[in-house]
Amino acid sequence: MGEATEEIRDIAARKFRLRCAVVGEGPPLLLLHGFLMNRHAWDDVIPVFSQHFTVIAPDLPGFGESEKPPPTRFAYTVEAFSECVADLIAALRLGRMHVIGQGFASAVALTVAADYAEFVNRLVLVGPHVYTAAKSARVFDWPILGTFLFKQLYGRSVLRSYFRESVFSPGFPLPTARIDSFYDDFNAPSARESAFATMQAMQDTRSTVARIGRVKAPTFVVWGASDKLYPPQLGQRLARELSAERLQIMNTGHAPAMEDPLAFTSTVLPFLRRGKAT
Repeated sequence: MGEATEEIRDIAARKFRLRCAVVGEGPPLLLLHGFLMNRHAWDDVIPVFSQHFTVIAPDLPGFGESEKPPPTRFAYTVEAFSECVADLIAALRLGRMHVIGQGFASAVALTVAADYAEFVNRLVLVGPHVYTAAKSARVFDWPILGTFLFKQLYGRSVLRSYFRESVFSPGFPLPTARIDSFYDDFNAPSARESAFATMQAMQDTRSTVARIGRVKAPTFVVWGASDKLYPPQLGQRLARELSAERLQIMNTGHAPAMEDPLAFTSTVLPFLRRGKAT
């Protein structure tokens, strides 16, 4: 089977421009990237998923090539992101979708499933930001020093170190070119401001926890055994509280789709293909 052609679209959601990659044919599958990443975080799994689904991979507001409104126009909370995602789904007119969220975007995906259940068929949460703030982000919560560090001193080498030490498991070869592309998208005043506002909003997870019981979509929780940002022990708690169909602990760090794309797609595909999005 040949590789599907990728189409890049700009779609308005909550009046903001979102850059999306759309590729493949079949039931729709929405991929939501993690913090300090962009849609290219999914590049290694899209070729497999697009053989079975119409894959939509957006840059979330404030990230990648999407619009980066100031915090005065966009709140950068989980609720604000979920409203944009719901608008995006409605604008695509593809019907109910399977949704996969990574890290902080898992909280967004969970919120969409709770608040806009009509849009979500099956839900996959990968290393979810649900119960607690990521350990590496807490220093930036200091009001003055944190702002200065993040907006002024967070350089390319720091981002590489963050991925090496916090995102990937020990010994995993760093995908430097991709991380540098994340940094290039981040290294502008508007993008840094958006990312900092997102990180501040991420510190309070109570609204996400409160929505867990409202999620009705069949759910699959995936966690990396070596996840240093969110302890994998939380996976059992989340799977239990969601009444998830399945919990899978993978032999990776925080980003299984980048670290072991073959194992990730092999793990997730059977779950997604059991439920046909309509």
